[in-house]
Amino acid sequence: MAIEQIFDSASSVMTVVSFATFMGIVLWTFLLKRSADFDRAAALPFADDKEDEHV
Repeated sequence: MAIEQIFDSASSVMTVVSFATFMGIVLWTFLLKRSADFDRAAALPFADDKEDEHV
């Protein structure tokens, strides 16, 4: 009986930890105004391209 209680508590704790992690990622991504960093990272695949090679 005690082991079932431990598993139930661990499941609840992991749910809360997972939700807090998800919310932290969302806040870090959308609310910290990091668009300049994301724009720079999005342009990296094209950094080595030369304009005359695109025919």
